[in-house]
Amino acid sequence: MKRAFVIGHPIKHSRSPLIHRHWLDRYGISGSYDAIEVLPEDLPGFFGRLRSGEFTGGNVTLPHKEQAFALCDERDPATEHLGAFNTLSTSDTAGHIVIRGTNTDLYGFLANLDQRAPGWDEGLDEAIVLGAGGAARAVAAALDLRARGAVHVLNRGVERAAALATELGGKLRAGALDTFAALAPRAGLVVNTTTLGMHGTRFEGLALDRLPATALVTDIVYTPLETPLLAEARALGLRTADGLGMLLHQAVPGFEAWFGTRPEVTPELRALIEATL
Repeated sequence: MKRAFVIGHPIKHSRSPLIHRHWLDRYGISGSYDAIEVLPEDLPGFFGRLRSGEFTGGNVTLPHKEQAFALCDERDPATEHLGAFNTLSTSDTAGHIVIRGTNTDLYGFLANLDQRAPGWDEGLDEAIVLGAGGAARAVAAALDLRARGAVHVLNRGVERAAALATELGGKLRAGALDTFAALAPRAGLVVNTTTLGMHGTRFEGLALDRLPATALVTDIVYTPLETPLLAEARALGLRTADGLGMLLHQAVPGFEAWFGTRPEVTPELRALIEATL
């Protein structure tokens, strides 16, 4: 029986076991997927368990994504530039197990918008990314693939945004959060990659009313499902997309790598996870 996992610290909050166990049941696959608490100092030892053949692979969540990137034997060329991996898989070559890492957040972000807001990137001239942390890297890199013009990475600390834009390059441009109002009229998409929206927190004074009427506002936060940012955008008549789909879609490539079946993100799965929020 193939075994997979999600590791992090803390890990009890993870909904990944619900997602993958749903797919195991749906496709009649003999396998397991478990949440495992791993302290940062214990991550190299856990990689030793992977190399022993105990698992076929698994997911990596905070705070391990950067350290997992460093510990992998092989790195996915398409996502190596992100400097952090959330998905690991193993292969056995002549009795030697190799650990390969990738980042499926980029895929998950795009697949969510493709499903929830078809055609969202048609004529997308400029986009705004709020925040410059780890999640912003995958989102900004994804938008660099789809946007025709600049992808503005805005952060209260502009130095961090500038470092991200310089490192990833492409069409990324760094700016301070207070430049939002000036950039908004040309933006077809706004993405929040910060934790603002959780626990009643919200952006103050963000000029969403300056956005074009056709703009799409999305949030990677999914607890609550409708964040204050999305509620304000909806009240203005703007299109919105919540962040739950990103969580669901980013799980697809890993499940396929571990269990040999490409799963679907269905309304049934979404309802299962929504019920836990």
